[in-house]
Amino acid sequence: MNTSAKPRKPGHAATLADVGRAAGVSAMAASAVLNGARTSARISDETRERILEAARLLNYRPNATARALTSRRMNTLGLATTLKREELNQYFLEVFSGVMEAGAELGQNTTVFALEDWHREAARIPALCDGRIDGLILLAPQLDEQEAQRLPDHTPILSIHSNVLIPGVINLEPDDEAGAQAMVTRLLGMGHRRILHLAGPDHSLGARRRVQGYLRAHALAGMEPPANHVVEGEFTAESGRRRLEQWLDSHRGEELPHAIFAGNDSIAIGCLDVLSARGLQVPHQISLVGFDDTQLARSARLATVRQPLRDLGQRAARLLVASVDAKLGEGPPPEITNVVLPTELVDGATLGAPRSGALPIT
Repeated sequence: MNTSAKPRKPGHAATLADVGRAAGVSAMAASAVLNGARTSARISDETRERILEAARLLNYRPNATARALTSRRMNTLGLATTLKREELNQYFLEVFSGVMEAGAELGQNTTVFALEDWHREAARIPALCDGRIDGLILLAPQLDEQEAQRLPDHTPILSIHSNVLIPGVINLEPDDEAGAQAMVTRLLGMGHRRILHLAGPDHSLGARRRVQGYLRAHALAGMEPPANHVVEGEFTAESGRRRLEQWLDSHRGEELPHAIFAGNDSIAIGCLDVLSARGLQVPHQISLVGFDDTQLARSARLATVRQPLRDLGQRAARLLVASVDAKLGEGPPPEITNVVLPTELVDGATLGAPRSGALPIT
């Protein structure tokens, strides 16, 4: 090896040309070996060892931007979603964990883009696909059809729990209606008859599907849910607290529901606060169930509907990387457009048999 291969002084980063000179090869050959180019297969083992040893002695560090230009990929996935400032988004954390886990296995970094509002900031999405990421995951996007059509087509995009099916975009989602129906069917089968449903916002497709599951369970049981027992709100604990307080105050003197089916776990946690503050025992006087099976729900031992949040994130990352590979001509494109994953019921300490007697709201 060329004896000029001496460690560089601090502040003087070694270049590919430096490595090549020290190993007695061209900068192109050094680049092929150190950046893993396909042409490196034509380089002998002896030459490869000289290049690697020169790089070690010179403390050479590959330039990430240069490598990206060569390979046409940044090995970075983007994840765009809205994040509420007032409370931690448990749904996001579960899905994000899955994206990061699968991404790491595939050698991908993950960059999060926080949007204030989907409609107000839909025009920002194309700017996120400016070359810094290889593909973009939209988490629970609330886009209308016109906004969806304006998404860029030069970057692979995938959605999780999309409000609308977007042409050319793979969507992954849980079976919201079936999960809600199964939970309410269980409640009815246990003898609960007055079931209050504190739902998510009506503009959310998932929230509407959970309402449909609630109604279908009653219909299949040959029952009518009591009037005014479906209440629209937001997917937050604060909304759960506020909506339940308002509902109880407006129905004072009437019989307390046997159970509350919350549109998600955050709403259920808010309900738990209200019931505890009013001295109502869960589940002895009123049962409470949620939807999601987040870490917060598991900590509170909440009975809930588990949607496979982490699995959604993992599958999304793998499908997106496959889409990026296909765009670069390195593999076939995924042959799916919409993936619906099953849900399952989770037992918890907040679900019990219905109380034996009438209990008025005070």
